[in-house]
Amino acid sequence: MPEADADADAACLRGLLMADARAAGLQPGNPRLLMLAGLPGTGKSNFARRVNARCRFLTLESDRLRKTLFPRPEYTGAENRRLFDACHRVMAEFLRQGYPVLFDATNIRERDRAPVYAIARRYDAPLAVVVVTAPRAVVRQRLRRREAGQGARGWSDAGWPVYCRMAPGWEPVTGPYILADTAGDIRPALRRVLRWAAGQGHRDIC
Repeated sequence: MPEADADADAACLRGLLMADARAAGLQPGNPRLLMLAGLPGTGKSNFARRVNARCRFLTLESDRLRKTLFPRPEYTGAENRRLFDACHRVMAEFLRQGYPVLFDATNIRERDRAPVYAIARRYDAPLAVVVVTAPRAVVRQRLRRREAGQGARGWSDAGWPVYCRMAPGWEPVTGPYILADTAGDIRPALRRVLRWAAGQGHRDIC
């Protein structure tokens, strides 16, 4: 991709996220990186909202940012590369400025997560990974409701066929992580995230 296009994509996302920071009154001073990983329908964005209700992060929600760059997304490989290149660029910028950043994306393979690990190391930012999961039957029910237009409408277009296509590609996180099963009580996972965000316990959970 031409450098000018990459710069334009990053600028587009940067403007949106700066507006988010201003609206939330979010100030730099606690740089850290929280990465969510999980298949569609497992409840990542809801978990992110629960975190943000208690501790504000600048949230990079990939489904929202995709539609910012591509109002009519096609979910092609080229589109994915542009999206995640831009996400990684602005993630690095905001960490460098001292913001706490939450990255909400599927991140299903270690090669997807590797750039995020590298960014945290580059800026010496504490990193935590939360694996968000739910039983297959629960996910199927959620995604069928989404396909039927029931319930709250989020940014994701993924339905049950997308889950089934992606599920075989899931790779376990190789290091420590926090597990959040959204079919059960997620409060213990939330408490661990909030303790980490407050600088308590291990510096990195990844």
